[in-house]
Amino acid sequence: MIENREIMMRMFPELFEKINIEPVENYSSYLLDIMKSLAPRKCEGDPKIVILTPGPLNSAYYEHSYLADTMGVELVQGSDLIVEDNITFMRTTQGKQKVDIIYRRIDDDFIDPLSFNETSVIGVPGLFHSYKSGYVNICSAPGSGIADDKAIYTYMPDIIRFYLGEEPKLPSIKTWRCSKAADRKYVLG
Repeated sequence: MIENREIMMRMFPELFEKINIEPVENYSSYLLDIMKSLAPRKCEGDPKIVILTPGPLNSAYYEHSYLADTMGVELVQGSDLIVEDNITFMRTTQGKQKVDIIYRRIDDDFIDPLSFNETSVIGVPGLFHSYKSGYVNICSAPGSGIADDKAIYTYMPDIIRFYLGEEPKLPSIKTWRCSKAADRKYVLG
């Protein structure tokens, strides 16, 4: 998202001058403020925040790196973290540092080989227990990806009305529920 916006601004500056497009350059500082507010109960002092990436071969690695740099936090891979007695630490050249908040950018299945996919080599063994014990908070918590699942799109207006008690501000993209006979007929039609 951020990389695309930067490129678009360079290639089409007149577009951004004529149309009132919301800027994204403060996104990193807003995200950092939100993450700080999500420090776990067992956090003492300023929370230590890291971004957990699957690594440089991931298609979104540039964004992970950019966010870490602009937020002033560490970009880590699973092998950089260790869990001892349910407390999550980051390995550094000065020794272990306690981690309070992880902005997770790896898929649910790979986050913790002890709790999810046992063949994962990019996750952190014991991380989910650390999270459940309240020692670390995981932003983009396990299971939250369901809200971005295309099968949920048709339900989003209803979800917004139910949980927020208001109408959606933007219309959803047209989607069909194939469990409904009329929708299925249209899709297969």
